[in-house]
This record gives sequence, structure tokens and C-alpha cells, in this order.
Amino acid sequence: MSVEAWTTTFVIISFILYLYIGWRSRVKDSKGFFVADRGVPAIANGAATAADWMSAASFISMAGLISFMGYDGSMYLMGWTGGFVLLALLLAPYLRKFGKYTVPDFVGDRYYSVWARLVAVVAAIFVSLTYVAGQMRGVGIVFSRFLQVDISTGVIIGMIIVAFFAVLGGMKGITWTQVAQYTVLIIAYLIPAIAIALVLTGNPIPQLAFSFSDIVEKLNGVQVDLGFAEYTQPFVNKSMLDVLFITIALMVGTAGLPHVIVRFYTVPSSRAARYSAGWALLFIAILYTTAPAIASFARYNLIDSLHNKSVAEVQQLDWANKWSNTGLLGIEDKNNNGRIELTPDKENSEITIDRDIIVLSTPEVAKLAPWVVALVAAGGLAAALSTASGLLLVISSSIAHDVYYRIINPEASESQRVMVGRVMVGFAIAIAGYFGVNPPGFVAQVVAFAFGLAAASFFPVILLGIFDKRTNREGAIAGMVTGLAFTAFYIIGVKFYGMQPWFFNISPEGIGTVGMMINLIITFVVSRLTPPPPLEVQEMIAHLRSPEEDGAFLRDLGEEELD
Repeated sequence: MSVEAWTTTFVIISFILYLYIGWRSRVKDSKGFFVADRGVPAIANGAATAADWMSAASFISMAGLISFMGYDGSMYLMGWTGGFVLLALLLAPYLRKFGKYTVPDFVGDRYYSVWARLVAVVAAIFVSLTYVAGQMRGVGIVFSRFLQVDISTGVIIGMIIVAFFAVLGGMKGITWTQVAQYTVLIIAYLIPAIAIALVLTGNPIPQLAFSFSDIVEKLNGVQVDLGFAEYTQPFVNKSMLDVLFITIALMVGTAGLPHVIVRFYTVPSSRAARYSAGWALLFIAILYTTAPAIASFARYNLIDSLHNKSVAEVQQLDWANKWSNTGLLGIEDKNNNGRIELTPDKENSEITIDRDIIVLSTPEVAKLAPWVVALVAAGGLAAALSTASGLLLVISSSIAHDVYYRIINPEASESQRVMVGRVMVGFAIAIAGYFGVNPPGFVAQVVAFAFGLAAASFFPVILLGIFDKRTNREGAIAGMVTGLAFTAFYIIGVKFYGMQPWFFNISPEGIGTVGMMINLIITFVVSRLTPPPPLEVQEMIAHLRSPEEDGAFLRDLGEEELD
């Protein structure tokens, strides 16, 4: 069977599995739709959290970034992994103990304000839409190459699948679908990594092959011979300051991502939240410790397969022809010498490679079996769709629960709340589809922007909301608005309007750290210059950090107490 036939088979089987799980997990009440009845076991929630968090950026794009950036690409590993540790140990158990449905729910009740809730809703939607753009692009790339359809068609297929299990099952359907998607994506990531490690180094364990073989030394030599910096040389592509700021933005952005935070609302208790965080870290570590190995293997193989080969040899490479058809791989004999050459000069280099194809193309470049190539495609789809579904539910719940139910119609019935949630999923999917067809960047870059926006908006108000009783609504609103506005202005200006990075040459991916610090300072200062929170709110926060069990002591503030 061909790669395309295997891919079609794996995609159909996996999609049938996802649709079946979505149908079996369909719900009728709001608790099931928004927080999966708070009955997900810790280990299952850990797998679902890992799938939700390890998006197309982790599966498809992260190894590509490391492969292109070398040492500097490690900031994505450090930032995303460190951020999850920060979220799991510092915030998740307290947020679960608070016992709400969404991040805006926490912000609205903690800061006793309708306006704080609305600002948090806007931030959640803004962050989620930016993030989901990267997922939809990932779906389009996979379908474009492996099913030989255009990106728009691929995005539409992905939208239909996500819509089915998200609309029917809500968080419950999404959770159990994500458990299956984690299984698919991790198997798809490991099998080619093990096979390539064995071929290149004789060691089947990718992490050990990367660390204790001579593959990196060989790659360094090849890079120098071609005129590039050594693969392991630091701060070639980014300044030290920019690497630091991007790493911090990814860390605190992870701790502020609403679609990851909401996963900890689905377990029975704060203790289960801690356990599920531990499981998630283990499941994430399996992929994240493999990514540097995949990155180095892929770069070595690509250079070996394409550089200094004759045009006739390259034209005989089936994988190169098919990736060229997608527009994501460019091969051109610019100097007409009959050979293809890779050079550091981007203008004259005869090979151009989109970073997002590194992981997907690696099994073909390494001449692995067609079914392995197809399995990677199915894994990429699983990674993109699992995160997309979580993001779509955040958008849906932000409007249906935090705006419609908590502000517009507090008397809404269970069926009305679920219906509004399902309608909002439909709207969100339509918008996500548009961004999938017209993405503002490559997958991991777009996702990095989302992390920056999350860092600048949510992290300070959640952190201070838990650990500082004196932080009030005026400070929270001022901090969120200022941090989000500054970060969005900088990212949009640099990315779309040609503005030069004027803040110490910090890139758009790292400016979220500055936005976070602005938010933190303004929230803290404004809170000290304005009246303290009501006594019952201060007592609620004191109880939140006490060792008592979940929720019994937490007062569900009524809407009449909100301004």
C-alpha cells in the first residue's frame, strides 16, 4: 500500500474512534458539558491534559524549530515544560479547589465584578482564537500532503470532526476523545524516533542516542562545512535577552492558558488535580525528551538527502516531489550547475524548507515503511484536533457560561445553557476555520503569540488572586487591560505592520514577559491605592489556601453582589 492509502486508512479509523467516543459521551446538562461532571479519573485527565496541551506546535512544529535553530530552539522545551510545572504545582490545585467552571468564572467571583469577568472573557477568547489558528494550520498541512487535498479542504474536514464530538459531548466528549488522541499521537511520535535512532546510531532509545552517540558531533561538522554555525552553538538566531524573555513568556503563558487550566476543573478534588498534573507531566515528558533527538536526526537526514545532489537525483525522490507540490518545500537549481545546494544565504540557497514539515517528512526522508509515515500523519492530526477541541470549548464556555448565564440570563435552564454553549462552539469553529486557511504565521510561532497574550493577561491576576488577599477588582481590571493591550499592540505592530521591535529588540514571541510584568506591577500598585476587597472575599482567599477539602467553605457569590 502507498503512503496515501495507509494515511487514509489510519485517518478514517482514528476519526471513527473519535466520533464513537463523542457519541457515547454526549451530555445534556451544563455540568457535563462544561466540566465533564467533575468525574474524570486522575490518570485519564493526565492523558487528556497532555493531549490538550501538546498541540500541533509540540507534535508538528517544535522539533522543526529546534532543527532550524539548534541550541536556541531549546527555549521552547524549557518554556513549555517549565510552565506546566509552574501551573501544576503553583496554581492548579487552588483553582480546582475554588470549584468553578472557567477562568473568567474564577476572575469574576474572586474580584467580585462583572467588568473583571468580561475582561477575562475577552482575554480568553483572544488567546484561544490566536492559539486555535496554529492548530487549524497544522490540520491543513497534514491533509495537504498526505491526502493530496488543498489546505482549505483539509481544514474543513478537521472542523467537521471537532464539531461533532465538541457539540455533542462538550467537555466530557472532548476529555475521553483526548485520551484516545494522546495514545495515537505518542505512538506516532515514538515509533519513527526509535527506528531512526536505531538506523543512525545503533541505539533504539532516542534520548540516549541523542545524548551518547556522535550524531550531534557529526551534525556540527556538517553545519560548519556548509557555512552555518555549529548546531549546538548558543544565541546564533536570538540574543540571550530575547531567549530569556521568550522562555519566561512561554512558562507563565502556560500557567495562564485557559484551555489547560479548565482541565483541572474536571477531576473530583484538588488532590486529584495534583495527581492528574503529575500524570500529565510524565506523559508530556515522553514526547518532550524525544523532540531534540527527532530535530537533530531530521536535520542530518535532510542535509544528507538533498545537499549537493544532482537535479535528477532529487527529482527521483517521491517525498520531495510531493512536499514540493504543497509549496512547503522549495528546490531550485538557481545557478544552473546541475546540483542542489543548501547555503546560509537564504536568497541564494537552492533549498527552502518550511519548519512545519520537519516531523511529518522525517519518516519519508529516512525511508521508513509507508505505514510509519502514515502513522505520523495521524498523530499530527490527533495533536492538532485535541487542542483545537479544548480551545473551542473555552470560547464556547466563556460566552455561554460567563456572559449568557452569569450576566445576561441567570435564570437560564440547563437545556438553554447547553444549547447556547453548542451554538457558540459552532461560531468558534467557523472562525477557527478561517484562521486555518489564512494563518498569521507558522504553527509554533502563532502558538507562541498565544502564550504571550496569556502571560500578559491571566497569569498575574490568577497568581495574586490566590496568594494576595489585598488584590482588588480595580487592580485586576487595570492590570489585565494594560497587559493585554500592550502585548497585542506590540505583536500586531511588529508582525503585521512593519514596526521594528523597539523594546530592547525583544521579539513578538517574547514580549508577553514584558506585558506580564506591566500587568503584575499595575495590578499590585492600583490595588494598594484603592479600597481593599470585601471581608468575605478576603476570608474566601484565606480558606482557599487552607488544607481543608474542596469547596464546602467557598462561598458562591451571588450576582447581586457584583457591580
